[in-house]
Amino acid sequence: MKSVYFDSAATTQMRDEVIERMANVMKDYYGNPSSTHGFGRHAKSLLETSRKTIASFFNVSAAEIIFTSGGTEADNLVLRSAVKDLGVTEIISSKIEHHAVLHTLDELQKEFPISVNYVNVLKNGHIDMDHLEQLLQSPKKTLVSLMHINNEIGNLLNIERVANLCKAHQALFHSDTVQSVGHYQMDLQEIPIDFMAASAHKFHGPKGVGFAFLRKNSGLRASIYGGEQERGLRAGTESIHNIVGMADALSLAYKHLEAEQEYTLSLKTYFIDQLQDAFPDIQFNGDCANPEGSTYTLLNVCLPFTADKASLLSFQLDLKGIACSRGSACQSGSSQNSHVLTAILEDDYLKRPSLRFSFSSFNTKEDIDYVVEVLKEFSGNGMA
Repeated sequence: MKSVYFDSAATTQMRDEVIERMANVMKDYYGNPSSTHGFGRHAKSLLETSRKTIASFFNVSAAEIIFTSGGTEADNLVLRSAVKDLGVTEIISSKIEHHAVLHTLDELQKEFPISVNYVNVLKNGHIDMDHLEQLLQSPKKTLVSLMHINNEIGNLLNIERVANLCKAHQALFHSDTVQSVGHYQMDLQEIPIDFMAASAHKFHGPKGVGFAFLRKNSGLRASIYGGEQERGLRAGTESIHNIVGMADALSLAYKHLEAEQEYTLSLKTYFIDQLQDAFPDIQFNGDCANPEGSTYTLLNVCLPFTADKASLLSFQLDLKGIACSRGSACQSGSSQNSHVLTAILEDDYLKRPSLRFSFSSFNTKEDIDYVVEVLKEFSGNGMA
């Protein structure tokens, strides 16, 4: 049976070069980077070289990169400390953020006397910029938290416009950039973001490691205590092999960025064409079919299949060796509708099966042909 992996928004296949480098680091550089002997110094050198490498891609100083276990921890670090330590009393976000942000905001509201306002989301899944500007009129100390690329529908936020808008209103700006780091270039001297989060396994690196960008002199403080690692902002022995793997994966991502963007976008365009030919009534959720308004790595489709068959579709695709998802991998197993699609779709469309197909340069047109043929087969067997 053919095997097709179209779930790269959940996690990506690691590059062979990264795996090999990580294995070498685990074998030869096992010292604790906080130790002062030679073994520790060698590990520390790798750690700081990786930090400088990552910082260079965003035109920031190495001191502004803090290693974490991934994007979720980075989001939590920023949001919690902004309220607890920076005196933020109002947060502006949206109802279509990742749950790493939304659930953290729910908890912060229980713990602190803060207000959370949600900017309106347009039917195409984009943020209502006029409403955002209205919300920014607040005299309270404010932080805006809006993701760069939506992980379910792929919509691209005009991150530079939002950053400048926040700066003009003296508001802090945090962005979950988990889906965009390694896929888009960002010069943070030109884009005045205060904080952002990234995760290595979204750009063909290892799981369990990521980083937070914290603008210099931001005033954020630790959320994990017990040591002075990461400039006192994240206690715990650093995972050297994972950090080196992340830096190598990011270097390879940006080295091949232009070619891989072009190739992956061609796959997405081909997929759209093939789906439209096979299912004229298909709908593309959000702005994912628009190459100007969405990422080149993701397509979220609402298939013209009956509601009673919707729950079986993912299972049937899995049986055929096709990996895709109904939404965020963090919500797998949930019987509830996607909170993102609920915010932008009418009830009739919510009853139909929507699937997220996300891909990378490891995929081929043959993969797409296979998926389309399987969907057509389901349709022909009374699935539509």
